[in-house]
Amino acid sequence: MTSPSSFDRYRQTRRTEIDAALEAALPTPPACPPLIAEAMRYSLFAGGKRLRPILALAAAEAVVESGHTDTRADDAGMTLAMPAACAVELIHTYSLVHDDLPAMDDDGLRRGRATAHVVYGEGVAILAGDALLTHAFVVLTHRRQSDTPPGFDRRRLRAIARVAEAAGAAGMVGGQVLDLAATGTGPGDADSNRRDGSDEAALREMHERKTGALIGAAAVAGAILAGGDETAVATVDRYATHLGLAFQIVDDILDVEGNASDLGKRAGKDADARKRTYPSIHGLDRSRVLAAEAGEAAREALATAGLAGRLAEIVDWVVSRTS
Repeated sequence: MTSPSSFDRYRQTRRTEIDAALEAALPTPPACPPLIAEAMRYSLFAGGKRLRPILALAAAEAVVESGHTDTRADDAGMTLAMPAACAVELIHTYSLVHDDLPAMDDDGLRRGRATAHVVYGEGVAILAGDALLTHAFVVLTHRRQSDTPPGFDRRRLRAIARVAEAAGAAGMVGGQVLDLAATGTGPGDADSNRRDGSDEAALREMHERKTGALIGAAAVAGAILAGGDETAVATVDRYATHLGLAFQIVDDILDVEGNASDLGKRAGKDADARKRTYPSIHGLDRSRVLAAEAGEAAREALATAGLAGRLAEIVDWVVSRTS
């Protein structure tokens, strides 16, 4: 049996830390009704890669290790970034709960088990998604003890603004609107909602908003909260833009080539819905090239500021993933 790599051990360690932080952060009865607490946990702890929170922590580590911050230790940077890590995972999970609804993608399987609306009904699933989203900002705004560095509140406000923008109309919500319009399941049409008329540009815009915005916010918020300077934050932002594109291209490829047991969700649904995807526009071979090019662009962005650490390994993880 092949022993786990250093990065595999790193991911597992971070996942364990993130899950513990999420468990500690969630509301429990009697602060909220038992049903909503159960429904929130059902989707949040259904598995998943925890890419976004791991990315937030890795960005915090990278800016500290590179000396692009006044934070003195790696563990201090990660502690400061953990609220952002939890918040982006709460928001990501909310988006999945709502995406799976009959009014959206109408999926009955997510992360290998029945989706929230199948288990709890549509009403509770909607409310669970709402609760996950709003609780993300409870986590982000929770005041730490007196061990926070000077100026931390300014950092936190900046991180909150970035995360909120990524989750809203300019980000994920806008991307979902474009997705609905492109498949004819929402009011309006794709041409009137997108920035220009080309299919490739429209696809990229949808992915930038629906997927890339929160990936970018995760990395940037981690860098900001760890005290990254402007050079580091801008570099992490460029890196995350390319990483988000690589992630979505691979996701599109896996929807064609993957199977439900590996993906934890129904494969082939994009084709069934006649969605624009990278394989449908470029073909599988060209899509693989584009994913690799986006990954290389992410690595090059890191090199410009001497950042690397686990961020470079995350690129390899994203581009080579099979689920």
